[in-house]
Amino acid sequence: MRLHRLDITAFGPFAGTQSIDFDALSAAGLFLLHGPTGAGKTSVLDAVCYALYGSVPGARQSGQGMTLRSDHAAASTRTQVTLDLTVAGRRLEITRQPPWERPKRRGTGTTVDKAQTWLREWDAGTGTWKDLSRSHQEIGEEITQLIGMSRDQFCQVVLLPQGDFARFLRADAEARGKLLGRLFDTQRFADVEKRLADRRRATEAQVREGDAALLADAHRMQQEAGDTLPLPDLAPGEPGLAETVLSAAAVARSTAREQLTIAEMRLTAAETAQRAAEDTLAEVRERGRLQRRFAEARERAARLQERAGAHREAVERMERGRRAQTVAPAFELRQAADAEHRRAAAAEARARARLPREHAEDGAAGLAAAARRATEELGGLDSARRAERRLAALVAERSEADRQERADEDALREAEAWLDGWETTRAALRRRIDTAQEAAARAEQLAVRYDTARTRLEAARTRDRLAEEADEARQRALDAAEHAARAKDHWLHLKEQRLNGIAAELAAHLTDGEPCAVCGATEHPAPARKTAGHVDPEAEEQALAAYQDAEERRSTAERRLGDLRAALAAAGAEAGHTPVGELADAAEDLRRQLTRARETASGLHAAQEELRRAEQERERRLADRRQAEVRAAARLTRREELERQQAALETELAEARGDAPSVAARAAQLERQAALLTEAAQAARVAAESAERLKEADGRLAEAAFKAGFDTPEAAAAALLDDATHRELQHRLDAWQREEANVRAVLAEADTVAAAAQPPADVTAAEAAEAEGGRLLREAVSARDAAARRCAELDRLSARAARGAARLAPLRQEYDRVARLAALTAGTSAENERRMRLESYVLAARLEQVAAAASVRLQRMSSGRYTLVHSDDRTGRGRSGLGLHVVDAWTGRQRDTATLSGGETFFASLALALGLADVVTEEAGGVRLDTLFIDEGFGSLDEQTLDEVLDVLDSLRERDRSVGIVSHVADLRRRIHARLEVVKDRSGSSLRQHGAG
Repeated sequence: MRLHRLDITAFGPFAGTQSIDFDALSAAGLFLLHGPTGAGKTSVLDAVCYALYGSVPGARQSGQGMTLRSDHAAASTRTQVTLDLTVAGRRLEITRQPPWERPKRRGTGTTVDKAQTWLREWDAGTGTWKDLSRSHQEIGEEITQLIGMSRDQFCQVVLLPQGDFARFLRADAEARGKLLGRLFDTQRFADVEKRLADRRRATEAQVREGDAALLADAHRMQQEAGDTLPLPDLAPGEPGLAETVLSAAAVARSTAREQLTIAEMRLTAAETAQRAAEDTLAEVRERGRLQRRFAEARERAARLQERAGAHREAVERMERGRRAQTVAPAFELRQAADAEHRRAAAAEARARARLPREHAEDGAAGLAAAARRATEELGGLDSARRAERRLAALVAERSEADRQERADEDALREAEAWLDGWETTRAALRRRIDTAQEAAARAEQLAVRYDTARTRLEAARTRDRLAEEADEARQRALDAAEHAARAKDHWLHLKEQRLNGIAAELAAHLTDGEPCAVCGATEHPAPARKTAGHVDPEAEEQALAAYQDAEERRSTAERRLGDLRAALAAAGAEAGHTPVGELADAAEDLRRQLTRARETASGLHAAQEELRRAEQERERRLADRRQAEVRAAARLTRREELERQQAALETELAEARGDAPSVAARAAQLERQAALLTEAAQAARVAAESAERLKEADGRLAEAAFKAGFDTPEAAAAALLDDATHRELQHRLDAWQREEANVRAVLAEADTVAAAAQPPADVTAAEAAEAEGGRLLREAVSARDAAARRCAELDRLSARAARGAARLAPLRQEYDRVARLAALTAGTSAENERRMRLESYVLAARLEQVAAAASVRLQRMSSGRYTLVHSDDRTGRGRSGLGLHVVDAWTGRQRDTATLSGGETFFASLALALGLADVVTEEAGGVRLDTLFIDEGFGSLDEQTLDEVLDVLDSLRERDRSVGIVSHVADLRRRIHARLEVVKDRSGSSLRQHGAG
């Protein structure tokens, strides 16, 4: 990485714009950055760091970049840093503007402009700068990937702060571990340790959970088995728990099966005793039933004897009724004859009342003769009735002919009027058809133009909408990127704070007598204490989650912006640049024209149909006119014939009617007269016949009563029984007979008689014996079922415990393996002889590389006297593997780096810083660091040592490097010709370059 140019505006102490030509300064390989205290030397280095990473080192970065602005700058001047550099073979230009609180353009007060970032790349082919990105996130990721170092690594490697490395020389292993961890990013190894520890805890929890499930099954088996299953005296996680549980379960199952066999034998005996008790109870109940049956039969026989008199009376009454029943047909015949005679006499009276006076006293024969005479006269009127109907038909036919004549005349007049206007109607319809056809052709053309205009209008509306959405999405993407950058800085800041206070966090878990998770010591005389503002893991994880959430929102916003831009380009290509209003007006005009054309064209079919119907109507009217003329000629001939027939029929009917208004009226008179006479004659004959039958019925009734043994018909009628009385009396007699037969049958039964001769049956005692047997049987069944359930449940629980133990076996093996690895990487395992954690082991290897690289330059600076060596010995309770010693060639002995003098400490720390830069550069992917800065410390060197140090720094030019020295030492201004001077003034600092180029 080589710096070419740096432009600073309103940054730090610099009020205006200052430019630094690093190419000119680096030409000599060594240049000096000097100036009075507070002039802004460190601000130049801060500007380089801010341009690359968007933030400055340490506590100087606060307020989201608001404090970077120069207090000397004018209110209208915005803070800006532009850095031109070459990295990884690419020439880049980075411009950053922190947030700026400026006066509002309208009104009073201030407003805050958001931070801005630009990244451009030099295109050698075209000789121009090409824009790459304006996203904080993308630019930060791109620069970090190209340089291969984080901001902390860059500040430690490129901007060499000598005070930090002097402290590194004198620091203990814990402090060295923190610095090396930040530089070499060994967090992944710490994550491996944490992952193994988490995996150990997880597998241990799973093993304990599996053992707890086994113990739970053991408790359930104990509840089922009772005292036959002792629980194992082991806790979850202890070895042998599964085997103990399975052995105890086998013993419990064997005991349960023995108990089941005993319960089944007891059940068999109880079933035998129960069957015997049931048989005895059935026998006692049957004897008791027969004894009760015999006693009930004796009581029923006594009741029959008491009702014997009433039974004899019922038998006698039933006999009288039977004899009277033989007279019943004669009674019924006489009643029917009497009713028939009454009806016939009433009908005769009614028929005679309707007869004329001259026939009221006639007998049946006279009435019949008069009816025959009326019928004969009625037959003579049939011919007259036919003539009358023919005359009515002729009159109707003449009326219909007159009506048709009038209708034909009206139709002829209408047809003539319609046919007179036919040519005018046909021409109008042809014009309508031609107009509609032209409109249809025009509508097709307009439809194509309207669809095109509507498509452009929709595209223009989409173009305008997408433009607004793209502006909003662009702003949201910028906001999301800035928010993600702030969230990342906040997370990194919290992470750095937590790492600075990690000792206190680890010390919080120390227990006297227990080994430390870091060093393994069991004594903790002075554990670290948490200071104010200590960051716990939860706060760091929350900050990380917030950063990841913000990063996801940034990616989503940028994807959304890209989609909108693509859609906007497509809509713009289709719609062009015509405003939506113009396109809408043009589309609306085409729509109105299309609507009018379609409305006109829609009448084409109707006009064609109307012309076709008009032509059909013309043909129909011509045909109707011809038919009407033919009917008129035919009607004239027919009318003459009808008039002749009508005259003849009227003469014939006048003779047949007589004094009646019509032949039909005369016929009706004769029909009524004949019907009344016939009805009266029939009624007279029926009345005479019914009187004769009544007389015969009275004789038969008297004869039947005498034969049945009754003195008079009235006595026979009194002895008759109605149906209800007869059924009731017969039911009583039948019930008596059935009861008598049943009683005799029961008293004759041998079993019943034998049971009555025995002592009374004791059913209560037999039922008690049977109930006791049932109780004993139920207890035996319950005991057998309980034993069977116990066996089944123990078998089920044992099988589940066996499956659980089988599943747990590989998990326990995994736990043993993971626990061994976790203890080994944590430094708590006996196999780890130096008690070194995995992260410490990696850092020790890196420190060994740094010491070897630093010794090359340290030997030259100290004239071959000093060499830095790495030691992996453990110091007190600190880490193993992070020791650092200096070997003095004059004495041949190692000693602590804290024993070096001030000058010796300076060039030793300088050598260490340069060696660290080489190792970190190699670790970062081999990116060349062609520009380095060394901050202060040269004032502690004598002239000879200063010359040697400058020779070492000057030798860096052999590797095409340039070194900037930041110092107050006046002698350096004489020794180094290329200088960058920072001049302090009340209106702000400025920069001057000397001896460059």
